Amino acid sequence: MKPKILTTLELPKNALDALEKYFIVEGGPELVKDRNKLLKLLEDKVGLLTAPHIKVDRELFDHAPNLMVVSTYSVGFDHIDVNEATRRGIYIGYTPGVLSDCVAEVTWALILSTYKRISEAERIVRARKWVKGIYKEPLGRDLKGKTLGIIGLGRIGRRVAEIGRCFGMRIVYYDIVKPPEAEKLDFEYCDLETLLKISDVVSIHVPLLKETYHLIDESKLKLMKKDAIIVNTSRGAVIDEKALIRALKEGWIMGAGLDVFEQEPLPLDSELLDMENVVLSPHRGSASIETREAMLNLAVNNLISVLKGQKPPALLNPDVMKVRPLDKTRVLQE
Repeated sequence: MKPKILTTLELPKNALDALEKYFIVEGGPELVKDRNKLLKLLEDKVGLLTAPHIKVDRELFDHAPNLMVVSTYSVGFDHIDVNEATRRGIYIGYTPGVLSDCVAEVTWALILSTYKRISEAERIVRARKWVKGIYKEPLGRDLKGKTLGIIGLGRIGRRVAEIGRCFGMRIVYYDIVKPPEAEKLDFEYCDLETLLKISDVVSIHVPLLKETYHLIDESKLKLMKKDAIIVNTSRGAVIDEKALIRALKEGWIMGAGLDVFEQEPLPLDSELLDMENVVLSPHRGSASIETREAMLNLAVNNLISVLKGQKPPALLNPDVMKVRPLDKTRVLQE
């Protein structure tokens, strides 16, 4: 009998066929709203294919005694207790790299829409308020000669910076490490406070960790220029949202472009929804056909590889191999 895996995703036929070659596949997107059923179904599963809509925590692991691999359809992993998974010998696969270009492009869509005030202008046209004559308001800003501050110079942050250079911008960055290639690319390192003070556009690209929770708080926002903007395509809780709302209302900064929020979906009573100087996007940084296909292929391959006793293409917790060597995860034959 084939081993069993569980998914919380709605899988296209090609992905489902690839999995059903090896496994009995159970579950589906309905499990997102029924955690009790999810936990019950995990009891006899060796693998879980999921996404950030599911909390993968100690409770889940307690209900999955046979679980050897969790493969998440995301590069973010703040929904997973990685330390607990490692302690229990559970491999965590994720999808870095394949979505870097797409997220960088969405980041730039937000930068341009916010800094050029395109969304504000579009609303005026849709409201039939565009009158004949020279249009004067709202005026945006030019990018050439301005400073782009990148917080987190990983794959996505680096790509955003490279595109910024094409606009003739000065690139500064802050990260806990200094990538060796940054100097070759003429990206300038500075501390976080200095970056916020000198940047015209601030773009955030860090994972959500204990150390990055509310990294951008009231005190940090007050350091920014009044005509600067901040863009976030990482995780919502990296910014203190209440402080950001105050900054936007009181004019500490010019605007914000947000693809992520502290609570998702964004609450219907959020003040952000009524602000003209904010561009909002529903956490869709990787939302292109090509990128989503590449992410799913990688997530599927991560899961299959572990259960073949092979190192997965993208392993988040390599220390797990000391707890459960790969020869102990093999439930599939070549």
